Amino acid sequence: MYVIRRGTKADLLAVFELIRELALYEKAPEQVTNTVAMMEEDGFGPHPVYGFFVAVKEESGEIIGTAIYYYRYSTWKGKRLYLEDYIVTAAERGKGAGKKLFERVMEQSLEDNCTGMMWQVLDWNEPAIQFYKKYAASIEDGWLNCHLQATEIQQMLHTGE
Repeated sequence: MYVIRRGTKADLLAVFELIRELALYEKAPEQVTNTVAMMEEDGFGPHPVYGFFVAVKEESGEIIGTAIYYYRYSTWKGKRLYLEDYIVTAAERGKGAGKKLFERVMEQSLEDNCTGMMWQVLDWNEPAIQFYKKYAASIEDGWLNCHLQATEIQQMLHTGE
């Protein structure tokens, strides 16, 4: 019913639409500032920084899911695969595509000799939390996410504060 394959440049427009769907689901559509052009450069340029898989409906060829990942380094654990986004369109959830997609990412972490994989889940996303618990995932409390936008970094560095 579903084929899981490595993503290509030709898939980026459909993947970007899935990213927008995820942002809407997470109640933050205005926070998407990435573009298909940026994704093409960052994923297929001279120094790719991410990889991705797509879930495709066999009968129609429609991309109904994606898993976007990159690698990070933990001084405590070593090389880790970081699952940045994992999306299955609402109409296809619960039909097995998500399971196949997630397990393909797990396989990728082993193929690349990672010591494990990591991701985040919003504390209110109970369906996702229950899905991850089926894999005996550790869901940690106590860590707070921190980030700076490029404009904020520029402002801080130029003002010397």
